[in-house]
Amino acid sequence: MIDAPYLLFLGDAPDPLAAKVAQGICDWRPDMAIGQFRLEGCKADMKLTDMTIAEAVEAGAKTLVIGVANRGGVVSPLWQDVLIEALASGMDIASGLHNLLRDEPALVEAARAHGRTLHDVRIPTVKYPIASGVKRTGKRCLAVGTDCSVGKMYTALAMDAEMRERGMKCTFRATGQTGILITGDGVPLDAVIADFMAGAVEWLTPDNDADHWDLIEGQGSLFHASYSGVTMALVHGGQADALILCHEPTRTHMRGLPDYDLPTLEDLRDTALHLARRVNSACEVVGISINTAALSDAEAEKYLTEVEARMGLPAVDPYRHGATRLVDALS
Repeated sequence: MIDAPYLLFLGDAPDPLAAKVAQGICDWRPDMAIGQFRLEGCKADMKLTDMTIAEAVEAGAKTLVIGVANRGGVVSPLWQDVLIEALASGMDIASGLHNLLRDEPALVEAARAHGRTLHDVRIPTVKYPIASGVKRTGKRCLAVGTDCSVGKMYTALAMDAEMRERGMKCTFRATGQTGILITGDGVPLDAVIADFMAGAVEWLTPDNDADHWDLIEGQGSLFHASYSGVTMALVHGGQADALILCHEPTRTHMRGLPDYDLPTLEDLRDTALHLARRVNSACEVVGISINTAALSDAEAEKYLTEVEARMGLPAVDPYRHGATRLVDALS
């Protein structure tokens, strides 16, 4: 167990999206975030109180959570002094980076010396099977995106919250470090050996009641040259009954790939549905989730109206406006 409350470490994040782990915790578990620590030049801000390590400990922080998800998932040398100070001051450290805390000798030594714990949440703890493709009972909804970091996790969490309010049977199934830190459970899918990724998704979404929905956290994009593999595992391992298309309309190129344009929603619909029907012939695209955070109210309303008319599906920003219509589309 990772002790809360957290001090969210934003490091030297070059833009707000680079601190998406911290943002997810703030948006979905605000009770767990006591403050933030930013290095000089940090371009992210969770609108929490900026604290020193000493101030955070005095306020009751138990764990420093690395809230940065940088390209490659590395622990920057610029962070070392702060992380060691946190350990020396009595805090544990939690991280979802690929670069494991336990592989950093200075952090391991500091944790040992001060009796603290290093939590690497991106380590698979189960021996996952190879996917069988056998159809499971229960229902599953998967969010797929035109790009990385467009709101797939937020979509699933918003739908889960709406379904719980209605008294429906549902479970949010975390597949990435932020979802795991929010819920305390899940599969760190991009850290699973490739041959076992689809099997890990089958394991995560087992047989269930006929009216139970698994809301599966999406990852990557089928169109992203760097991260399409993890999405493919979700599509085939998830055997989704319903797909939600996710998009962020202000992107000028794929995240981290300036030479690649984003696919259209039509491209995403046709490609994802074709692949999903390989393992579940009854799969349907039921709705569209648009991340309108960069748009004004009027701009968001205009864009959603245009997308809905063009695609013939309910188009909403589930975090901004609620997930009612997306949940309605499941029935």
